Amino acid sequence: MRTFIKISTLFLALLVTMSLHVAAATPEQEKAFTDKYKKAFEAKDMATLQSFLYTQGADPAIVGFYKMMQSGEAGEKISNIELVALTPEDAKKATTPMDSPTGGQVCLTLKPTKKLIIKVEKKDASGSSSSTSENFIAEKDGKFVIPVPGPCK
Repeated sequence: MRTFIKISTLFLALLVTMSLHVAAATPEQEKAFTDKYKKAFEAKDMATLQSFLYTQGADPAIVGFYKMMQSGEAGEKISNIELVALTPEDAKKATTPMDSPTGGQVCLTLKPTKKLIIKVEKKDASGSSSSTSENFIAEKDGKFVIPVPGPCK
């Protein structure tokens, strides 16, 4: 359970980190990114979803966790998706080293500029539920990516 909590915290930090770097992008680029992410998510297109992960220098165990987190609700209908500016708290969290589930500390591999917030609402005969996930977003080579934590430099 502790490992899951640590990995979840790392995933959240990654999401925050990625969102910091998006600030330099145009509104059109942001819309194209969220549209592509939403389309891939709802179609459960794991190859496209995983292409958003920036894994260079990342901890392999954390990469696996990020892939698992992406697949968890993939295929569900997104009720809201947006890129938002980082708050001062988000920016601080994105640059703070985190404990790695495999030992030691890890940091986001790219500086985030935005945060991707995804809300999924489910309704069926037994009721309804909603969940919200957040990811840091960074920009690398003109492309929005979700940086996966790796060893701190």
